Amino acid sequence: MSTPPAEPDVLFRMEREECLQLESSLTREWLETNGRGGYASGTVLACPTRRYHGLLVVTPAGMERRHVLVAGIDESLHGRSRSFPLSMLRYAGQWFPHGHQGIERFELAPWPRFVYHIGEAEVTRELMMVRGRDVTLVRYRIRGLAHTVELRAKPLLACREADKLTSANVDLNPRAERHGRGIACRPYGSLPAVAITTNASEWRFEADPVWYRGLEYQVDLARGYDGHEDQFSPGVLHIAMPPDTDVVLAIAAGGHVSDPLALWNEESARRRARARAVAPGAFGTLELAADAFLYEAPALGGGTRTGVMAGYPWFGEWGRDTCIALPGLLLARASDQPAQVERCGAALESIAQYLRDGLLPNIFGRTIETSHYGSADASLWFARAVRLYELAGGSRERVLDALLPALRSIAHAYRDGTRLGLRCDAEGLLLAGSASQNATWMDAVTSAGPVTPRHGYAVELCALWYQLLGVLEMLEHRAGSNALARPWQELRRSCGRAFLRRFWLDEQRYLADVVRDEPPHGAWTDTSVRPNMVIAAALELSPLSRGKRTDIVKRAEAELVTPCGLRTLAPKNPAYRGRYGGTSDERDLAYHQGTVWPWLLGFHVEAALRAYGPRPERVAALRGLLDSALEPLFRQGLGQISEVCDGDPPHRPDGCIAQAWSVAELLRAHALLDATGVAPRGAAGAAR
Repeated sequence: MSTPPAEPDVLFRMEREECLQLESSLTREWLETNGRGGYASGTVLACPTRRYHGLLVVTPAGMERRHVLVAGIDESLHGRSRSFPLSMLRYAGQWFPHGHQGIERFELAPWPRFVYHIGEAEVTRELMMVRGRDVTLVRYRIRGLAHTVELRAKPLLACREADKLTSANVDLNPRAERHGRGIACRPYGSLPAVAITTNASEWRFEADPVWYRGLEYQVDLARGYDGHEDQFSPGVLHIAMPPDTDVVLAIAAGGHVSDPLALWNEESARRRARARAVAPGAFGTLELAADAFLYEAPALGGGTRTGVMAGYPWFGEWGRDTCIALPGLLLARASDQPAQVERCGAALESIAQYLRDGLLPNIFGRTIETSHYGSADASLWFARAVRLYELAGGSRERVLDALLPALRSIAHAYRDGTRLGLRCDAEGLLLAGSASQNATWMDAVTSAGPVTPRHGYAVELCALWYQLLGVLEMLEHRAGSNALARPWQELRRSCGRAFLRRFWLDEQRYLADVVRDEPPHGAWTDTSVRPNMVIAAALELSPLSRGKRTDIVKRAEAELVTPCGLRTLAPKNPAYRGRYGGTSDERDLAYHQGTVWPWLLGFHVEAALRAYGPRPERVAALRGLLDSALEPLFRQGLGQISEVCDGDPPHRPDGCIAQAWSVAELLRAHALLDATGVAPRGAAGAAR
């Protein structure tokens, strides 16, 4: 069984018995990132189960999308007329080769480490991505032998967009050229060359171009997608492995690595220092997880900016996710890393450059023209992030000179009317969306249309709008512009009165989710119990009294709160779906109809603290809830928090194996509880 490891650098360990339980171990996935938006990912048995798995998945220069350049390596050891595979692949329901049969354990150390016992020998295979470079390193070491063995490594190239599949074709260039201590191949002219370099003193390359046909991806098939593809190998690297000697392969996009072993030593030292800088336990692991999402993105006008990858393996940079996640990823960790505050400020300033008609992108592109503007609330979440940056001690000059003008442009556009059906009514309440368009975060759509129609007055949008008006009012006063503050104050007060009148359900004691005026039938109110009311109750500036916040928290605890997050719909509702899975349509039908989202737990903790204050018994209960939410750290994405979980127990994690706002909001909630001054009882979090 998986056990807390004794070595301080090892975050997680699975022993042989558990590794060989294929149904479980093939759902546990590791993730490596490079701070440039690229990644490497796979399972604890090194067997790919998704099209997204690969050793080098990067965005080539000048392109918008990530590409799987190197999907894997078919590895085997040879010596004294015997051979042993390390690899594991699946073809049409069959496994071949069977490298998993020799596995002894898997570890995060804190990068992936695979340990095999082959006869009297112990073979270690480790890999990591290099921060700031499109390079993956794989290190091999063999112990327990007195003689040299040969590693045969066959690179498996996909060279395709990460969400697509490839088939054997005649357009591919099969040539691989020797270059220094390695080879380079460029299967397609539109993509960069792949270079593979070794530090081994004895090696040779045998050209043997071949297609691996019919590789099968179980998870893709289970999700209702095509799950078969062909991958190309240019040949075999024959590498001599003396006992107790490190052999490193450097797999790079666009150029060779001159000294793979030196680069391994440099990067591993940096990674160990980073791991030892965080506190032991689950929240330390969560801090390390946060680093995976922050990356250097291309900035408008040249240079780079700090961006947030919404999730791995398939999300890119999303506006809503970025603005929700930045406070947790940066501000919540600022006590240990003060520079994170201004890194957050700089990120917000660069995001503001993408404003168009008061909107921020739902999906960021490299330019405004290639960005997708389909989110009604990204700008509102941006305003909240600005306020949290200011409260964290952010630069007054940046707030007033760079961010306040952006908030003004957002508020003017929303007030006067802009795209996505956004406009204010006569009372100052915010309308958004249409019957055919979901503009809030509950945006799942099937062929039948939006699954969770929320056009009209959506409760969290109206609450965020009220907060924006309050922030503008305060900042205009701070800038010495009392005359500019007054209209925002009047609009905020009117909006607040309308909010309470339209959303507060006095008999039920919670907030409606959506209110809609639909002539000629009049007003319609959706009284479904959803977590959007918790967001409203958590915001600093709100028309809700403390008593109303308390009632909302009680309702959420009774019907929505689970050990790993909040349900998107109460189980009592006939539309509730307790399991997230199946085909794309089946998953979309459950996505916001009962599925649990971990990121909402941060808002529940904040709302509970605003409702009850720092009462020791309440703080202890909230800490316990956060501890339970960290239990899935090693159930799907290892060392990460997944995108969603089933609404029904045991709340199986699913969706993206690593989600930025899931990690960020749990970190922010932890920081909020620490700020109460109420010490935890014993060690916080689960053991690594």
